[in-house]
Amino acid sequence: MGMKTKVALGAVVGIVVIGVVSANSGDNGDGGNGGNGGGTSAAADKNAGGSGGKADDAAKSDSGDKGKAKASQAEQFKAFVAKNGTPKEKAAVTHVLKVQGADQQNDILDSADVYTDFTGGLMGEGSGPSKLIASAFADWKDSKNGLVTVYDADGEVITNGNF
Repeated sequence: MGMKTKVALGAVVGIVVIGVVSANSGDNGDGGNGGNGGGTSAAADKNAGGSGGKADDAAKSDSGDKGKAKASQAEQFKAFVAKNGTPKEKAAVTHVLKVQGADQQNDILDSADVYTDFTGGLMGEGSGPSKLIASAFADWKDSKNGLVTVYDADGEVITNGNF
């Protein structure tokens, strides 16, 4: 049983490393193209404070809920689960502290991270609820090739899931 756990953990770490390397190499390529089409240029336009950023904000608020545009990714995720989740998913999502990578998707290799207040890593108290969190995340976001990773309070991987 110890060997199976080591193999599974090695596979998870390998997938995460490949995802991180691929995500970072994609970011460098977009930045070198003068900001063509990437999420980085939109963020730069917003931070510049020009009229284009305000027009983009107005377009976003027209197309979606105003509260969701200003809410953090974790708050958006919690609101979605509060509205659409099962009672067990709702209980599990109360442990979510932070969500990263949910807003930038390209359907090639999407990677999102969910940080929780669980302790004990892969074999800790959060292993069951973290699977519910990953499942709820897959209901919230959709990608052709997405991977969500749920971490504990110490930054250890608890579980992974496709979305």
